[in-house]
Amino acid sequence: MVTSLWHLRLRRSRLLLALVGLCLPAALGVAAPVPSSPADMSPALTAGELMLPVPTVTIYPGDTIKESMLRLQSYPTTYRARAAVIDAPMAIVGRVARRMLLPGEPVPVNAVDDPRLVSRGTPTQMIFEENGLVITAVGSPLQNGGLGETIRVRNTDTNRIVLGTVMADGRIKIGGF
Repeated sequence: MVTSLWHLRLRRSRLLLALVGLCLPAALGVAAPVPSSPADMSPALTAGELMLPVPTVTIYPGDTIKESMLRLQSYPTTYRARAAVIDAPMAIVGRVARRMLLPGEPVPVNAVDDPRLVSRGTPTQMIFEENGLVITAVGSPLQNGGLGETIRVRNTDTNRIVLGTVMADGRIKIGGF
């Protein structure tokens, strides 16, 4: 009696999961993959499969990651990485590796970083613009920075520390946030 009750609960939970899998995408407004015939129903579709981007070559620290360096690899839905991993290839492309990434291994979230436009200690042009007034000076960034990040910069003329936003051309915009 106990085993049959257990089987009923298992069957009910599987049915519930299947219904949620069909109804949830419709509620979110996305199309759910529906096999056209039983022959098209692969184990990946029925059992669930997780596709993660993995490097095809060894990527060294400081390398900019290109799309050609990645491929999708399937993992069971029960796969649990030691650390949080990136699940979309476009979230990696164009970013810089912080540590060595090995082929076939999922990419941890903390293993990639946005490209640096400003490097700590490298003389960089600071610009202040307001009501048609433009003032430029040279500053020494106190931290690395990517596009849109607010960083601290030491004005080399006055030795004052100011906050600025990194712009796309590598300059730092002061004030006017």
